[in-house]
Amino acid sequence: MENKNSNDQISRKEALHRMGKYAALTAVGTFIILNPKKAHASSPPCTGGDPFDDCP
Repeated sequence: MENKNSNDQISRKEALHRMGKYAALTAVGTFIILNPKKAHASSPPCTGGDPFDDCP
């Protein structure tokens, strides 16, 4: 492997910093998409039975 010192390479510290930003953004996006309260509110009600009983 050839070791080049060009402008398109970044340091390990900067790479970890950028990956941390992507990880945080992904976590926030996943939380928003999979928010349990919204998912439960948008789910259809159970058919028949006790309406106050949890759906299986």
